Amino acid sequence: MMPSAPSRQIPASLRIFPVLAVSALLLAAASPAQQARVTHAQAVVRARAIVARMTLDEKIAQLHGIRDATDFRVVPGLPRLGIPALHMTNGPAGVGPGGAGPQKPATAWPAPIALAATWDPELARTYGKLEAEETRALGSLLFEAPDINIARVPQGGRVFESFGEDLYLDGRIAVAAIEGVQSTGIMANVKHFVANNQEAQRMSINEEIGERTLREIYMPAFEASIKEAHSASLMCAYPKVNGAFDCENTPILTDVLKKEWGFDGFVISDWGATHSAVPSALAGLDLEMPTGRYFGDELKKAVESGQVPVARIDEMLEQRFAKMIEYGDFGPQPKAAPIPALEHGAMARKIAAQGMVLLKNEGNLLPLDLTSTRTIALIGPYAVRPNTGGGGSSHVIPLYTITPYDGLQAAVDSLVTRMTVIDGSDIDAAAAAAKRAQIAVVMVGDQDSEGRDQSLELPAAQNQLIAAVAEANPKTVVVLKSGSAIVMPWIDKVAAVLEAWYPGEEDGNAVADVLVGKVNPSGKLPLTFPRSVEDTLASNPQQYPGTDGVVQYSEGLEVGYRGYTVHHIAPLFPFGFGLSYTQFSFDGLKVSRQPGSVDATVIFKVTNTGKRAGAEVAQVYLGFPEIAEGNEPPIQLKGFKKVMLNPGETTLVEIKLDTRAFSYWSEKAHAWQVAQGEFQVMVGDSSANTPLRENLTIR
Repeated sequence: MMPSAPSRQIPASLRIFPVLAVSALLLAAASPAQQARVTHAQAVVRARAIVARMTLDEKIAQLHGIRDATDFRVVPGLPRLGIPALHMTNGPAGVGPGGAGPQKPATAWPAPIALAATWDPELARTYGKLEAEETRALGSLLFEAPDINIARVPQGGRVFESFGEDLYLDGRIAVAAIEGVQSTGIMANVKHFVANNQEAQRMSINEEIGERTLREIYMPAFEASIKEAHSASLMCAYPKVNGAFDCENTPILTDVLKKEWGFDGFVISDWGATHSAVPSALAGLDLEMPTGRYFGDELKKAVESGQVPVARIDEMLEQRFAKMIEYGDFGPQPKAAPIPALEHGAMARKIAAQGMVLLKNEGNLLPLDLTSTRTIALIGPYAVRPNTGGGGSSHVIPLYTITPYDGLQAAVDSLVTRMTVIDGSDIDAAAAAAKRAQIAVVMVGDQDSEGRDQSLELPAAQNQLIAAVAEANPKTVVVLKSGSAIVMPWIDKVAAVLEAWYPGEEDGNAVADVLVGKVNPSGKLPLTFPRSVEDTLASNPQQYPGTDGVVQYSEGLEVGYRGYTVHHIAPLFPFGFGLSYTQFSFDGLKVSRQPGSVDATVIFKVTNTGKRAGAEVAQVYLGFPEIAEGNEPPIQLKGFKKVMLNPGETTLVEIKLDTRAFSYWSEKAHAWQVAQGEFQVMVGDSSANTPLRENLTIR
């Protein structure tokens, strides 16, 4: 039954925007296999020949972007030598600002933190591929994504853009996403290198980070993005690390990135992150964005005076041109076709649902029993409008949106179930509506954004709304649409909690899919949810947000769940946690090593012991032996695999751990070293639940 007019106060503009009205204006990429790529070595030869023909003025003009009335993310071309303009577009939650002219609509994908919560690299590969297709469609050659900064503090304003607090999960999702992007012929831009972990004072903050901490926590996902996924470009970040701005930090950009890791792409500054001409050029920055404040006239004078060798200028250009040649940008481009808006929307819906994390389900209230549920009260600010994504440079103008009401109404039988919709601004009215309904579904959330950090608390009015509704109806479901962890003072009063993150343009459908059981939730938390703000690094201002312009990373390796474990702090919900509508068990753990090798194989069984088909994320953690230079945290994620099982079905899971899994960074040797002694191998469904354990000795 349709709700009566007074209870359903939804402006038409908040329901669903027609696809056909905009799809004709949008273009999508042709097949990624448009043309055979040349090898990097061949591209370098051609790039050097082009640079050799350039005048100094032409070279300088190619080392920075321009800004005019219509373009803000472009390096102009040089027709004389066949050098195309390099249009870039922002990410990572879809095609944001970029390309020629004003920002155009694109698929608003679920927030990257939701992608990380799927724990599914194959979905990440698809996510990257489809984003890249739309990047080319809208006129750009480079997609500024993924953002792989570690969520050191859940208050970080760009946590929603990232893949969480763990370096291993971060790296696996990042590698797959980059491979997906670059499979289309679009260049990826992994960012923000390095330790761009807070928005507070981000333009000037000096982060004091120990060598071991940098190597073990903040660099590994970048290392994997370069060595495994071969990201074509990298963006250096705003902050200072150990006294030097990231974009003029020689130890980071030259010594580690280019020399040690063998990065053969090009380094782009974050917008306004360049602070000098000579130090930045010599440290390894290749392209200043968005304009030539330093890499324009000032850099030209530095070259003419001999402060910056011409050879370094040539190298900066050759690296970028070679990558563009390698990706087929010097030459005819594939013809575009209309964006398959509904096809991409269907995948956005799937990823959003797969990333949702069921945090509480008392009495198996979910999935909703549609055979007996006659009345539902749909309440809250994000019950009357979708929450498609966070703010800042990653904002996407969606092709269309599905409202919560439309999604849930389509999922239930309107002839059987009557739904009342109210925004919750009048708490007394909301409580009264909840009391009259069999089930109350409260949709709340936040709006995180680049440029500012956020509280971990919902607005006071939303917390009051939840408490009042729960008091009126014990069968209350809370759907959180947040960009990071949320503290929940009302957790004991509600029956069920579903973390939906920012679901993207298919918000209403994706949330409904999980609520009614069309999708069995399988998401797992990619970051720890604390019980209180005081349980985070915010309890010490020197650690966050910093004092006198300096942040001390004195927690070292104890980031996220590692720190909670070390200090015996019980979180609200642990890293890796997530419930299902079925149950799983683990048994049969066996750990073996090949003679003469450090590498190990972990084998175990996972069984679906419940009554529904569902997916489980099996997680492998390691505990290290004592290390003379300082012990490792007691538990660290080293492998995972998502498995789909029917009721009663058992599968054998095999996860390989390579030498790096058993290694730590030695500050004495300035190198990775294998720890010697007895390791503990732990297997389970979260960092706090590892029922299978076995020791493994390495000598």
